[in-house]
Amino acid sequence: MCSFPCSETPTPRSPTVPPERGARAAVRVEDLERHFGNFVAVDRISFEVAPGEIFGFLGPNGSGKSTTIRILNGLLLPTGGRGWVAGHDIWTERPAIKRVIGYMSQRFSLYEDLTVGQNLDFYGGIYGVPKPLRAERKRWALEMAGLTGREGHLTRDLAAGWRQRLALASAVLHEPRILFLDEPTSGVDPISRRAFWDLIHAMARKGVTAFVTTHYMDEAEYCQRLALLHQGRIVALGTPDELRRTRLDTQLLEVTVDRPVEALDRLGREPGVREVALFGTTLHASVSDATAAVPRVRAALEGAGLRVESIEAIAPTLEDVFVSLIESQTSGRAPRVGA
Repeated sequence: MCSFPCSETPTPRSPTVPPERGARAAVRVEDLERHFGNFVAVDRISFEVAPGEIFGFLGPNGSGKSTTIRILNGLLLPTGGRGWVAGHDIWTERPAIKRVIGYMSQRFSLYEDLTVGQNLDFYGGIYGVPKPLRAERKRWALEMAGLTGREGHLTRDLAAGWRQRLALASAVLHEPRILFLDEPTSGVDPISRRAFWDLIHAMARKGVTAFVTTHYMDEAEYCQRLALLHQGRIVALGTPDELRRTRLDTQLLEVTVDRPVEALDRLGREPGVREVALFGTTLHASVSDATAAVPRVRAALEGAGLRVESIEAIAPTLEDVFVSLIESQTSGRAPRVGA
């Protein structure tokens, strides 16, 4: 298994709990927290991930995603709370955890001066793949990642999408039960991102659990269940459909106007508009009654000298849900809790 260094061990604050309490789930966390001095990176979060599930851990940079995944990988001890990965305790059984997981970091960690084949040979040894099986596992990984025929290519010469595939192939050489992917598609083009997710779904159909962190809200649709994070806390947890249906107590208007930044300021002061956010060149405004709000919103914008091209009610996206939850947190208004 990968011999990454672990951070200094903080003083444990959690009681000893039998590992079997977490054995039913691929990953189980209870009141997990991690402090760096006075900074709280992970703030008493709890969740479970089922075997074979694609679980998305979503949030902006700095929300605690990578810190959590490093704790679950055994690279960093928590400050408090409990957790199990494949039934192994995150406090006391980190070597056992490392034997059953695969880890793909947001930072490309392969050796650029080695070929594709040489990187796979190296990681086969690091992950402890038995020598008689290495050639077979290497062939499988190359085929799975679509890299067959590229074994002799230098890693540094690969495009970002192919480097990403190589990193995934290296992480699964030892047939891990749980795969941790930390911002795996950062900096990769949309076509390569889609191809990458196709690979993840194929692995999940074979029973591999995928725990994925990302700040791309559109990638949430590829996950079976999601946790949305903000400032170290889970602000929503559920399937994509559940979050869209239950986490917004308002209706949504999409507004297309000639000067969207000015319109953003104007609608932010309009009675009846609870939240408004800029989405590309359009605005999304949360209102209680979309039908009644359309003429009021149009009148307010036109009264400010803005040219309105269209206003229509739309179904919320997961990004709309997340923006609404964050606005609720920062404004002090408690978000509506869904089922």
